[in-house]
Amino acid sequence: MNIFFLEKSKVRSAKGFSLVELLISISIFVVILTFSMGSLLSVLDAGRKARSLKSVMTNLNFTTEIMSREIKFGRNYYCGISSSFPPPPNTNCTGQASPGTAISFVSSEGVNTIYRKSGNIIEKSIDSGSSYLAVTAPEVTVTDMRFYVFNTQTQAGGDNAQPKVIILINGYAGEKPSLQSNFVLQTMVTQRALDL
Repeated sequence: MNIFFLEKSKVRSAKGFSLVELLISISIFVVILTFSMGSLLSVLDAGRKARSLKSVMTNLNFTTEIMSREIKFGRNYYCGISSSFPPPPNTNCTGQASPGTAISFVSSEGVNTIYRKSGNIIEKSIDSGSSYLAVTAPEVTVTDMRFYVFNTQTQAGGDNAQPKVIILINGYAGEKPSLQSNFVLQTMVTQRALDL
């Protein structure tokens, strides 16, 4: 009988968790899980923002590269929109007056080309402004675009300085304010005459 009593007392002395201990451990687990999920969501948002910024910068680099190349080999720069072909000569906009929000020029192929900001996108026309095509991606929002044009008088027999165009583009990428990435892009283009 003593052996049976000892085994029974061992079984009774080995208790499980009480309800209070179980509730406390679950509460601590939920608090730790909440903080962990917040950190995980922050990392995911940062990843989305990085992908968005990469997409924007790739698109903007491509756009400004195309614009720069066409302007570099173009001629008859006109600060603004000109539907006449070729655009009127000697139209600098150097910043003393307001810079242009569009530029017209004759491309190396002899096409009257116009770049402008329309709404939140950059557009291009190759038919003297009759129609325009968007050159920036929809996720790119362009808030400001300015053209500064210098030394266009050399096209009409002025000094020997080459015409220059400075392009400034401001904007942001991303739809949600918490994921938006602002950008400021500036590039300078100097005219290069084709040597054929």
